[in-house]
Amino acid sequence: MTTDPTLQGVSIRSLPKVSLHDHLDGGLRPQTIIELADEAGVEVPSDDAGELADWFEERSDSGSLVEYLKTFDLTTAVMQTADGLRRVAREFVEDLAADGVVYGEVRWAPEQHLRDGLTLEQAVEAVQEGIEEGEDAVAGGDRDIRVGQLITAMRHADRSLEIAKLAVAFRGRGAVGFDIAGAEDGFPASRHRAAFDYLASEFFPVTVHAGEAAGLDSIRSALLDGRALRLGHGVRIAEDLTVVDEEFDEVRVQLGDLSRWVRDREIPLELSPSSNLQTGAIAAWGTKLVDHPFDLLYQLGFAVTVNVDNRLQSRTSLTRELALLVDAFEYTLDDLEAFQLNAAAAAFLSVEEREELIEIVADGFSS
Repeated sequence: MTTDPTLQGVSIRSLPKVSLHDHLDGGLRPQTIIELADEAGVEVPSDDAGELADWFEERSDSGSLVEYLKTFDLTTAVMQTADGLRRVAREFVEDLAADGVVYGEVRWAPEQHLRDGLTLEQAVEAVQEGIEEGEDAVAGGDRDIRVGQLITAMRHADRSLEIAKLAVAFRGRGAVGFDIAGAEDGFPASRHRAAFDYLASEFFPVTVHAGEAAGLDSIRSALLDGRALRLGHGVRIAEDLTVVDEEFDEVRVQLGDLSRWVRDREIPLELSPSSNLQTGAIAAWGTKLVDHPFDLLYQLGFAVTVNVDNRLQSRTSLTRELALLVDAFEYTLDDLEAFQLNAAAAAFLSVEEREELIEIVADGFSS
């Protein structure tokens, strides 16, 4: 696939995009990893950027979320200083802008970046400085970009209330929402009820990784215990759909109570097609992108959004993810616009800011 695929004569890269599910420690440039690793004395599989990119892609294509997550041991190892975090965040924003993103939310877990003596607050401040440097660097180009932080707690750890308070403390200073991430199976949102209760009391937006490595119970816990406004991935909500009739290329589907609630309340699904293949999240439906329930969910009226999850591990971009979906499901520009409008409406912004973002997306597609 070319780096600048087109649809109906339009460059997909040039279209305005909204990125909701994008991990900071999954978006490093391979050359940056090599240089930061040299400074920190961290061993890398290769000192050639191309070979290192190959290594990440091969290791990530494991069919297991647990194995997939092991690749982050290397990326987080080179993100333990303020300078390292600042550089990674700056380049992250620059790469988003180059991909046509006009609004992005970057999620990352400050508790994983304290080994060299940073405090939680210092880590968040360093990332915010990098984000602002990146925004300034691309200002005045074809489009400006705005990026907010999703402060994330690791779901297998016990610091979620502390991290929730950190996120609220940085509201208005870069933090726009909260997330829990990491090994999903066996670590439901209910384990972090105290953190979610606190966030609800502070009216602070929450998204929860759910429906990726675990199924409907995980999604239910994200909604009931986490009060999630969005579902991180959420692809396995399709397990609550039952095909009741299929003939003449028409499929009738019955929705369970959970999936009907998610659809009817328009709870956004942060779907990440390539990542979902790599981690085995869609194993129940197949092993190719055309098997992904993305199109079924879209046709049924779910609020689907398109995301990269981890640009490095999946060797992808939002442009590439959209192009892959076009190839798999024959989508048009109208479909791609619908995905971006869904994401704009789901952004953790004020209603006035969301309306402005929706207008930016609509104008970009119409022109």
